[in-house]
Amino acid sequence: MQPRALAGDERAIEGLPIRLVIALVVGVASLSVMMNTLGGIQTLGVTELDVKPTPEVIDEASTDVEVEVVGPQGDRVANATVVASGGTATLGAVTTARTDANGTATLSLSPSLGPNQDEGTIQFDVKPPAGGQYADERGNTEVLVVAGS
Repeated sequence: MQPRALAGDERAIEGLPIRLVIALVVGVASLSVMMNTLGGIQTLGVTELDVKPTPEVIDEASTDVEVEVVGPQGDRVANATVVASGGTATLGAVTTARTDANGTATLSLSPSLGPNQDEGTIQFDVKPPAGGQYADERGNTEVLVVAGS
């Protein structure tokens, strides 16, 4: 074989760059699909939790609020810890309660509003039960506190 024979062969050099580009694009697209699938498998088993407080509107007097911890289809979750904290309303202290077998917890709340404040909110966070595929990543339903008459 002559040393300049490879450099003079235009057939291989002509098609090589476009074939490499196509192989690179197809490879990156395949890798993207595989990574998306693998990432989706892990998150498919996680269930986002929310709360359903009753009553949803209270005044500044001490009030017992019953909170249900529910999944996306409304199924109740037992042994979750519900944490009530002041949003735009003020609570004297953070209040916690654990849900029973029916997925409900009762919290005694004594909210207060600031001067010239007609309304505020109390926020709820949920610590899911251990060993379950639950998460509380999004904001939960809040209780509205209105100024007493």
